[in-house]
Amino acid sequence: MNNTANKLLNWIEFPVLLAGLVIAGGLWGFEELMEVARDTTPHAFDTEIMLAFREAGQPDNPIGPLWLEGAMRDITSLGSAIVLGLITAAVIVYLLLIQKPGAAFLVFVAVAGGQALSSTLKLGIDRPRPDLVSHLADVATLSFPSGHAMLSAVTYLTLGSMASRFLPGRTTKIYVLALAVLTTLLVGISRVYLGVHWPSDVLAGWCAGFAWAMLCWLAAWAFQRWRGQPAGG
Repeated sequence: MNNTANKLLNWIEFPVLLAGLVIAGGLWGFEELMEVARDTTPHAFDTEIMLAFREAGQPDNPIGPLWLEGAMRDITSLGSAIVLGLITAAVIVYLLLIQKPGAAFLVFVAVAGGQALSSTLKLGIDRPRPDLVSHLADVATLSFPSGHAMLSAVTYLTLGSMASRFLPGRTTKIYVLALAVLTTLLVGISRVYLGVHWPSDVLAGWCAGFAWAMLCWLAAWAFQRWRGQPAGG
């Protein structure tokens, strides 16, 4: 019995356990936030945070200097479908050029699947955009979950985790993954600042995005382990 347990622990790497925890936590968090989104009236958590990004008594004026609004629009574009699509296409072509079709397929499935999942969840929850403050960016889709937050998590975490496997040294790997997480967080915050998403929309997008990215990574890890290949090959 002990030998079997030891073999299992040796086979399951720490990153796999961490990925499992992220998936479980993401699913739990999304389920809890889904109940908030289905309430007929906005939750105090949502309204208080959203109003904190506006001048007191002036829902049309965001806090901070004038340049900050422009900066937030620039940051939010990092999570747009066009920017993420261009980045994804560039990475897929590069991976094919260096003869890593498996990694290219993983990127495509992760990002395309994340986009399909995001659209399906939006239609399923059917939450309208917030009207508590003025919108500082153009929007046309439903609100929950935040597609920018979710797809940023999916794309940047997938690319970050893949890149970290080709980079030397633990410090470099941590830096790349931290940069991916930071970019994802900034995109989500920008959506609340611009007034186009409730904070719960963004949190749900992060939960779903992190869980989906880790699920794709876990599936790739299991497949490559089964084939006896290093991950990312």
